[in-house]
Amino acid sequence: MKAMLSEAPGGPETLVLKDHTLPEPNKRQVRIRVRAAGLNFPDTLIIRDMYQMRPPRPFAPGGEVAGEIEAVGEGVTGFAIGDRVLALTGFGGFATHVLADATSTSKIPDAMPYEDAACFIFTYGTSHHALKDRAKLQPGESVLVLGAAGGVGVAAIELAKAAGAKVIAAVSSDEKAAFCKDCGADETIVYPREMDRDAQKEFSAQIKKLAGGQGVNVVYDSVGGDYAEPTLRAMAWEGRFLVVGFPAGIPKIPLNLTLLKGSQIVGVFWGASVMRDPAGHAANMGELFDMYANGQIKPRISARFPLEDAPKALKLMQDRKVLGKVVLNVD
Repeated sequence: MKAMLSEAPGGPETLVLKDHTLPEPNKRQVRIRVRAAGLNFPDTLIIRDMYQMRPPRPFAPGGEVAGEIEAVGEGVTGFAIGDRVLALTGFGGFATHVLADATSTSKIPDAMPYEDAACFIFTYGTSHHALKDRAKLQPGESVLVLGAAGGVGVAAIELAKAAGAKVIAAVSSDEKAAFCKDCGADETIVYPREMDRDAQKEFSAQIKKLAGGQGVNVVYDSVGGDYAEPTLRAMAWEGRFLVVGFPAGIPKIPLNLTLLKGSQIVGVFWGASVMRDPAGHAANMGELFDMYANGQIKPRISARFPLEDAPKALKLMQDRKVLGKVVLNVD
């Protein structure tokens, strides 16, 4: 097998494509012949030792894949060799073969291409868990999506619209704003690259105006940094602020704002929720597959790369130049 390996901490340029030992599945594992691998922001962090998970080196990044089951370990039920599946792997996906826990593997519909499947579970799983399980989003509520043009942001737009909410997409460029409109956002805001106090006040005022004056019910924050506080200031009574990620830095929030607005700051750690509540995860996946079949959601793939160009793809991701999703084709 071949794998794009991280042999030392560093950026995408440190990855090397090498032959690697074909792994045998352990108890309750399956081996997948990878056909496509989705890219996500944590892939840029894990190779720098900046993510919650630190695998022993050498390892391949890549936390979500799609392909066929090639081997089945002891104790695995419900899967057979040749099944078309997607899987959460945590790491190891930028390779021709990868092991996955059976509990983190799902069969995919016959009509779903491997590219869509490889770009499906991480973004839609995260956003569905965030909006449904953590925010308890209701029809008629408003949702502000920060970093809306990225993978989880686009998923949040589509899922919030499917739930009957009004969506305000906040992004860093006019190009991204137009992209989010095409994805279904009702309104867009283009925020500046540098957010000083005056810019924060203006940003907060824009959100309130577009949300109807009372403020926004749910903030989906996958950006963090100086962008978080003004969104919390623009929140409606009993609003829910979802902490999804912070590529712009970990924000410092004045907690008096939560008291004044009766609001909640809610953590979204989808990976941990999958392990702690596999039945809930399975139910959510069933709902997502139904929405995909009904045309309510579909991965917006803006760029495709072969496995050997994984460093180029990851650089796009780390530089925040991605619209929607990027996929590696491993065939």
